[in-house]
Amino acid sequence: MSDPYASRTAVHEQDLDGFGTVRLLPLDAAADAAVIHRWVSEERAAFWGMNGLTRSQVADVYAHMDTLDTHHAFLVVKDGEPAALLQTYDPEADRVSECYDVEPGDIGVHLLLAPAGTGGARPGWTAALAAALMAYVLLGLDRRRIVVDPDVANDKAIARFLKQGFTAGPAVVLPEIDLPDVYLPEKKAQLAFLRREVAFPA
Repeated sequence: MSDPYASRTAVHEQDLDGFGTVRLLPLDAAADAAVIHRWVSEERAAFWGMNGLTRSQVADVYAHMDTLDTHHAFLVVKDGEPAALLQTYDPEADRVSECYDVEPGDIGVHLLLAPAGTGGARPGWTAALAAALMAYVLLGLDRRRIVVDPDVANDKAIARFLKQGFTAGPAVVLPEIDLPDVYLPEKKAQLAFLRREVAFPA
């Protein structure tokens, strides 16, 4: 089976033993809208804040993000199959900066995993995928610390981050923001942090 993403240039590519090849592609708002819209429309993605948006509205949100120097979106592909949506951002240019003391070298991350599909549970899948993403964010971008801000009610995401070595920070209230075609209301978030020396001790 041919890889429909093979012609697209990756910002990061990594072969993981026993897992496969992970590639991070800059998100193409138009070309990737269908798969992203499908993911964000699922009930499990309610915390992503895009339930109810049309495919066109989702494309508009990411087309707008593509005009920013501080926020970036990537389609994560594993062996030619879409596996996750990764967003990175400069915390100083985001509402999270109003809720914690930003340190030099900080980078914010949002991660939405693809649904498990017909295969059901995927033991070790998330950890392997996260290893490649952290390598890009912390080593490839030369950042010192990742900050994440899952909703306090998103127990699965919080548990996943803590399992991956993140340290829980304070619970905070993120202010509302308006973006083209989407309104993000006030959000109660659980901050968590991962330092580069923890993720990559060597």
